[in-house]
Formats: sequence, structure tokens, C-alpha cells
Amino acid sequence: MTAAAQASLADLVARRRPGRALESDFYTRPDIFEADMAHIFGKHWIYVGVEPDVPEEGDVMVVDIGKWSVLIVRDDDMAVRAFHNVCRHRGARLVNTPKAVVGNIVCGYHAWTYRLDGELIHADHMGEDFDRSCHGLKPVHLRSVAGLLFICLAETAPDDIEYLAAKMTPYLKVHDLPNAKIVKTVDLIEKGNWKITMENNRECYHCGANHPELTIPLFAYGFGFSPQTLDETELQQAQRYADLVTANHDKWEAAGVPSREIEHLADRITGFRTERLPIDRAGQSQTLDTQVACRKLLGGINDPAMGGLSFWTQPNSWHHFMSDHIVTFCVIPLSPTETLLRTRWLVHKDAVEGVDYDLDRVTEVWEATNQQDGALVALQQSGIESPAYEAGPYSPYTEGLVEKFCQWYLGRLSATALQDAA
Repeated sequence: MTAAAQASLADLVARRRPGRALESDFYTRPDIFEADMAHIFGKHWIYVGVEPDVPEEGDVMVVDIGKWSVLIVRDDDMAVRAFHNVCRHRGARLVNTPKAVVGNIVCGYHAWTYRLDGELIHADHMGEDFDRSCHGLKPVHLRSVAGLLFICLAETAPDDIEYLAAKMTPYLKVHDLPNAKIVKTVDLIEKGNWKITMENNRECYHCGANHPELTIPLFAYGFGFSPQTLDETELQQAQRYADLVTANHDKWEAAGVPSREIEHLADRITGFRTERLPIDRAGQSQTLDTQVACRKLLGGINDPAMGGLSFWTQPNSWHHFMSDHIVTFCVIPLSPTETLLRTRWLVHKDAVEGVDYDLDRVTEVWEATNQQDGALVALQQSGIESPAYEAGPYSPYTEGLVEKFCQWYLGRLSATALQDAA
């Protein structure tokens, strides 16, 4: 980033008005996109997948983030590790498919061979003085949080991932993600900047008008609303929802299932938020009939009506954990105006399709919702590119989490890109 571009970015950050959307440059300028890749995705913990992506020793998954390519590997001791997908000889890419099963990692160019722990074990014709121990694969920071995999590409990773792990593990472990299996993965290319994808997720202001499937399992009063616009009956319904949340939190926590809100979206380097909330109607799962789509429940759960645990992380993920299935979402920027949304659906590893679960019922709500959100992201991106765009105000009732995403994003840019420039 040039000095002039850095000064321009600093000015954009400084003049941003709290409670309002970001200016168009944040969503369109290539140099700001490069700053996002270097200082947001290059220096923070990024959600990339789940332990069931690499369930057995020798399983490998490739994650591409900008110019980086990372191998997620299950080694012979069943530990999960991460390495840069770059041969230490002349830099060839080692694994060229999204997933693979290997005994060792062998470079297809000159056959340098690495064990699954990254050690170089074979390199022909390198001479007597060549020290293989100095040429193992370059490691990447990796942390599994109850089966959710996060990597950090920086030389020194933020250590507050341990705070997140300590807080979130009790919430997540009841679903026993490491003993689930992926039943479907869908990659959707959204025609918008990655921040629009994240902001769209952080509010449900748009849900009533755009998500007929998602609004079946969700309570209307969970979307956010303006109390001043409600009549007496609607106020009673809103109170009933608030009472139901409190009663369920008490019940679930008494059963050893942590449920109450933890909120650190804007005040920590590794920002996150979680809460378990009741599901409407039958109360069991995020399906079109709100009943479980998989009869074999996750982990040690024996009550299908365990609500839905939502977990958000900055800068690139959100997750929904129900009694019968899990849905995880990973956002990876591709360009200033294109974003990859990768969605995984998981059920118990022993569940049998057609016997224990119906795949269409497991996936139907979020497959529809993702398509709808992708169209909304493209709609917003096209409008933001117009010279007529002005950063409008957020709703104080329904877009508070969008504001916290922007606070986190601008705060981290200030602490990394702009601090480095200074």
C-alpha cells in the first residue's frame, strides 16, 4: 500500500460515523482489499473447517486464502496440523486437489517427500552437507475449538484464541463435533465484497421479507424489532418470547448445557459471540417442519428440543448447532467484489442416510437462505458502486451486530495496517 493510499485509508477510518454504514471505498478499492487480506486475514484467527474434514490419518484438506495455500493434515498420531502448501525445494504447490488421502506428502515436481508431521524425509541429489532437518514444511498456527478449526497465518498469532476456546468449549462440546460427519458441502460465490457478506449475516432486519424458509424455525421477535411500533398484542408476544428465552436458559443450564449470551464481537482481537435460543413451533431444529431431520442425535443429547446454539466469530464465520445437525459457514474473500461462502452440514458420524436422516431436510433451510442472501449481497454491491451511494444509518433495534462488526474491523485495521504504516 502506498503512503498516499495509507493516508487515504486512515482518513476513511477516522471520519466514519458510528451507527452508519461504511463508505463505498471499503467495498470497492483494490488497495483496501489487499489491506484486508494482509492485515485482517493475514494476522487474525480464521475459521477454515472442522475436524471431520480430515477424519482419518493421512487425510488432507487444502484451504486457499488469497495468495496463501494451507494444508490441514491428520497425522499418524491422529493430531491435526497445518502447513503452508509449498515445497521447501523450489516452491511447487504440494497438493492440488481440495482433499486428498496420502501416506506421505510428496512434491510432484522433484519428489521431495514429507511426513505428515512436516518432516522432510526424502530429497535426492542434495549432497552430503544438506541438512534435511532444516527443510521441513513451514507450519501454520492451528487451533481446534471443540472440533472447529481455526488457523492464523501470522508469525505470531493472537493468544486470546485461548480465551475463546475456554469460553466456547463448554457450549460446543455437548454436540460432539469431532464425532460428527460432513454430509454436504456447498461453495457459493457471492458477487460482493466479503464485508457485505458478513454484515448481511450479522442482522435479520431483512429476514421477514427475504427468507420464508429461515423464518419458519426462528421466532419473529428474535429478528429484532422496534418496540414503539408494536401494538398491545404484539408487545405481549414479544414478552412471551423473552420469558421463553429466560425459562429455556434456566432449564438448559440446569441440565449442564451452557446457553446464556457471551458477547465479545467488538472488544477482543479474536471477536466472538454465542447464545442458545429456542426454536419456534415444534422447537427441535432449523428445518421446514421444525422437527429433527436426523433421528440419531449428536453427542450425548437425548432431548431433541435443545434449541439452536449460534456462534459468530470475527472476521469470517458463523455456526448453528442443533440437537440433530450442525451447519457451519466460512467466508473467504476472492476479490474486492467476489466472496466464497463455504457451508458444511454435519450429522452424527453413525447416522445412515435414508434410515436416520433425510439429506434434503437437513439442508433445505440454509440452501435456500444462502441463495437468497447471495442475491442480496450482489444487490447491495451494485448499489454501493453507484456514485449516488451514501453511507446510511443502521437500525438501533436490528443492526447492532453490524455496527459491532464494523467497530471490530476498523479497530483491527487501525491496530495493524495503520499502526504498521505509522
